[in-house]
Amino acid sequence: MEQAVDDRPGTGWRVYLEKKVLIMLALGFSSGLPILLVFGTLSFWLREAEVSRTDIGYFSWVALAYGFKWAWSPLIDRFPVPLFSKLLGRRRGWMVFSQLLIIASLCGMAISNPQADLSQLAIFAVIVAIASASQDIVIDAYRIELATERLQAALAAAYMTGYRLAMIMAGAGVLAIAALFGSDTSYDPIGWKTAYFIMAGLMSVGFITALCIHEPQSNGKAIDKLETEMRLRLQDANVPYPLARAMAWSYTSAIMPFLDFFKRYGKAGMLLLALIGCYRISDVVMGIMANAFYVDMGFSKSEVATVSKVYGVIMTLVGAGLGGLLITRYNTLRILALGAVLAALTNLLFMAFTYIGNSLPMLTLVISVDNLSAGIATAAFIAFMSGLTNVAFSATQYALFSSIMLLFPKFLAGFSGLYVDHFGYNIFFLSTALIGLPVLLLIKAVEKYAPHQN
Repeated sequence: MEQAVDDRPGTGWRVYLEKKVLIMLALGFSSGLPILLVFGTLSFWLREAEVSRTDIGYFSWVALAYGFKWAWSPLIDRFPVPLFSKLLGRRRGWMVFSQLLIIASLCGMAISNPQADLSQLAIFAVIVAIASASQDIVIDAYRIELATERLQAALAAAYMTGYRLAMIMAGAGVLAIAALFGSDTSYDPIGWKTAYFIMAGLMSVGFITALCIHEPQSNGKAIDKLETEMRLRLQDANVPYPLARAMAWSYTSAIMPFLDFFKRYGKAGMLLLALIGCYRISDVVMGIMANAFYVDMGFSKSEVATVSKVYGVIMTLVGAGLGGLLITRYNTLRILALGAVLAALTNLLFMAFTYIGNSLPMLTLVISVDNLSAGIATAAFIAFMSGLTNVAFSATQYALFSSIMLLFPKFLAGFSGLYVDHFGYNIFFLSTALIGLPVLLLIKAVEKYAPHQN
């Protein structure tokens, strides 16, 4: 069993050669691959298949599964998945189970035809989203439990780098594959089918990693003891054993993680949750329409893919490295503020793009800036949320934070197609920039009322 207390991370860049850091790079790739396949990339596929923008916007609600993962995170935190956990351990068992479900469902999406049966595609997309959200829960918990605080920043940076690289593969990679095996300028279902089958195959990166790694040291022994003591007290009060067990588990698994958070942060806890819930609103709402915008601007799949896989990858790596460096030199809240400003400026670039028209240099600029700003903001946000988590409730609390992070933005994103149809892309991109500005006020409030989070 891998012991977190033995961490002796190297200095400077050498820390990124640590075995645990490389593990998180691979798991970050596995975690980041599915989300665009049910979100941004899927919108490109649907738009090319002549699905309406309004329907594409509503279809994005599939990704709301990521916003509700807190609801089943206590199960993943405390319950073993049958057979898998017995063979691999609790964390690795859930990891492998969710990855196999993602692979099977991506294959289901690959054989679906949005022009003939959109509901079938939606069903498989929902399963991918739920399984992917479950994978995120267990990988986030694994990351937090894997190492001591000294190595957490490097683990978060490696995870984010793998995550962003996977998003490039699920974005630019899928478009390039669909163009290669289908048509570059028109809809060809063979290309999309091939691309999604290949993405299912790439999930083997995380699957193989999960099979090779060790189960982390358990931090739940004290909670298990408390659950047993509570069950015994209830039984002493003549509560039947099944009910006593269910009540004790519900309290320790589903209630205690939330009580612990507010006990530690008090009234400032609501302010912290508000910041988490609004921080990514600007880029999430904009993101669902970005690929539909590229299609409507007349760009081919290969053009978008080429720019994304070259400049997107480069700027993702630069953003991740720069974000990690800035976090070590300045407090996290300042980098969160920088990320919020960059997200708003990026959306204003998209607005300018609507007036310039089909321009490959402008496409290169907006994709580059978007990936750079996302790298910086995501590094700071992961560090911020990880710092709020109690390791005793790692899966449940981090799932709560990451769910809140996406719930309202993804709900709002569902109306993005309707908004574009009524007001046009230029007003839409301007609006998404403006709705991100109040985040700066929340960051200032957190800095004032929860100063220990600086």
